Amino acid sequence: MIFIVALLSAAGWAQTADLIVENANIYTVNRAQPKASAMAVKDGRILAVGGDMARYKGTRTRRIDARGATIVPGMIDSHGHMAGLGDSLETLDLREANTSGEVARVVEREARTRPKGEWIRGRAWDQTRWPGGEFPDSAELSRVSPDHPVYLTRVDGHAAWVNRKALEIADINASTQDPPGGRILKDKQGRPTGILIDRAQGLVSRKIPLTGAEQVRARILRAAKECARLGLTGVHDAGVSERELTAYHVLAGELPVRVYAMIGGAGELWEEYLKKGPELGDYLTVRGIKLVADGALGSRGAALKAPYTDEPGNRGLLKEEDIERVARQAAARGFQVSTHAIGDRANRAVLDAYGAALGGANDKRFRVEHAQIVSPEDFALFRKYSVIASIQATHATSDMRWAEKRLGPARLEGAYAWQRFRKLGVRITNGSDFPVESPNPLWGFYASVTRQDHAGMPAGGWMPEQRLSREEALESWTIGGAYAAFEEKTKGTLEAGKFADFVMLSADIMTVPPAEILKTHVRMTVVGGRIVYQEKP
Repeated sequence: MIFIVALLSAAGWAQTADLIVENANIYTVNRAQPKASAMAVKDGRILAVGGDMARYKGTRTRRIDARGATIVPGMIDSHGHMAGLGDSLETLDLREANTSGEVARVVEREARTRPKGEWIRGRAWDQTRWPGGEFPDSAELSRVSPDHPVYLTRVDGHAAWVNRKALEIADINASTQDPPGGRILKDKQGRPTGILIDRAQGLVSRKIPLTGAEQVRARILRAAKECARLGLTGVHDAGVSERELTAYHVLAGELPVRVYAMIGGAGELWEEYLKKGPELGDYLTVRGIKLVADGALGSRGAALKAPYTDEPGNRGLLKEEDIERVARQAAARGFQVSTHAIGDRANRAVLDAYGAALGGANDKRFRVEHAQIVSPEDFALFRKYSVIASIQATHATSDMRWAEKRLGPARLEGAYAWQRFRKLGVRITNGSDFPVESPNPLWGFYASVTRQDHAGMPAGGWMPEQRLSREEALESWTIGGAYAAFEEKTKGTLEAGKFADFVMLSADIMTVPPAEILKTHVRMTVVGGRIVYQEKP
């Protein structure tokens, strides 16, 4: 009898929670138990979800009274760039500039504060917001900054605007040829205009002094803290360099979010991982390979089957990635391939390469990153080869102002067509592509369910038949991201046994009017039962 009592006591002690959250409005994303009011956590994992958690309370249990606040699973951004986000927090933010002149004035002010010869960098300019919508010229930057090389990245990251000093440093002139997968825009006299598309950016960017290892670590950590503040508990870092991966390993134990890292499919790093196989961890996993098939629609680098409606003769840039070879290598060694493809020609090329490597239905979970413009006949290939469509909802609401101008009305049928994927049974996952778009997942949730800008336009949403329901949108930001990283058994829903990754919000995003979603903020972010962000009282 004493032995049995001892066993029962030990079992009871084993079930004592470290943390209990009560009086909450919990959306679990677990279809077997979609709602709950309380949750118990032990050793970083969920012990129980439901109503009364009294049985799990002990003398050392921490209790949080949510006071009716909404809790959702930790949100996962399935396509972001951590070092890029950290870097963007240090460079000139040109997102709100309404003319090229406004950009020039920002650069002029910055030049006054810097020693001659020091690089001035900025990001997020967007010529489609400016009168005329045309690309700017190097002369405008050269007038305000003749002694500082200037390198300004377009909002999509697929074009750069540089001044004459930068062109001189890179030795770019009228006789310089376009590099493979890139374009140097030139005027009627054949002179470089200062706009570099896709891989042409590297002609200048490689001249910018490299960032030190300590600064790379600082940028990643700063970005991770910003993600936690915004309610992200996981990020799929879509394109990690060897220096960034080294930084992640050094930062082990410091990161407030979980990272699923994608490395390139060429070079010594890939060869190293091919030999040793995927690296799996609770906070850092290296299992993904990132390839790039084309450029972006805004800079007319996305590869299209037919020419751009607003630039006849230009079908974009189909990049020379050996996708099929890498796909075969990756599939054989347990790696996942994720390929950037925006235009319909690029999407088809990627699907054909995947199909050659995969053969048919499978559980390799290869992904197409963006999958923005797909020919109607090609959607079925996603299902045929079990390919995940990795979308970024805010790209649709950013691009809707000019997408028809680039594509014409007929091609819009297969553009940003999220419900087309869903109705075919194609898995989707959501993200932001930060710092191209804001890393705020609530903004991505809003774009998913409204397909409107922050002013609520257009009325009823852009191509509203492709909107996601709130339940579908929440799944795309939680269990969708977990599935896309082979992690659906440990995260993505709030249920016993999974990581205690969750977010407490200031409003119920599942019921408030759409405009109120944009006003919602994060009160608390918890990763592995540990509070990694909490708003100040």
